[in-house]
Amino acid sequence: MSEETKQVVAETPTPKHLFSQRFRGYFPVVVDVETAGFNAKTDALLEIAATTLSMNEDSGLFTLDETMHFNVDPFEGANLEPAALAFTGIDPTNPLRGAVAERTALTDIYKMIRKKMKAAGCQRAIMVAHNAAFDLGFVNAATERCNLKRSPFHPFVSFDTTTLSGLALGQTVLAKACATAGIEFNNSEAHSALYDTEKTAELFCHIVNKWQQLGGWPLEQADEPTEQSIDPTEQDKD
Repeated sequence: MSEETKQVVAETPTPKHLFSQRFRGYFPVVVDVETAGFNAKTDALLEIAATTLSMNEDSGLFTLDETMHFNVDPFEGANLEPAALAFTGIDPTNPLRGAVAERTALTDIYKMIRKKMKAAGCQRAIMVAHNAAFDLGFVNAATERCNLKRSPFHPFVSFDTTTLSGLALGQTVLAKACATAGIEFNNSEAHSALYDTEKTAELFCHIVNKWQQLGGWPLEQADEPTEQSIDPTEQDKD
């Protein structure tokens, strides 16, 4: 390769992935947690699942990509609310759960996210969840407990499918939103992090894809203002 050719190659901009342009460089990752209560600081994290998404570069439509799921051992001194355990049906003492430490679960999930995020050309992950503040709160608290210095997730920005489905489908309950969207939902399998994560991912993809199909994305680029379109009263303002 000649020096001139090398210079041309070096100066050629790297094409942006369509994925990275869809959410301003954010990489949406769908998450669900099952817990032993509502307090992220004191109550145990018992299950976590994360689903990454892929985007068809031709159609721009999203589909589910890869899911990672862990049963998690309660951290030392964690509170276990009986009502929460009865609701989820989780027995934290059951050895057949094959539970791992919080640090193991988060480290493996974060490794997967970073790999997929880099491949999509994105800079930061953003959590997608149903009632996202709850799930993000528990993930942030566990990350802090484990002294993990770098979380791929934005610490407070999230995409909440409760809000999105309320807008798009007129429903806020996950099962009802899925039913309205034509997504099969089995209530007997609900409140499993693995099942709820993948159903939430299907719901998110349905809403985002439908918005595109209705013409909501990509946005039309506004024309550059011309001299005639500029308000003359604004011209002298610096």
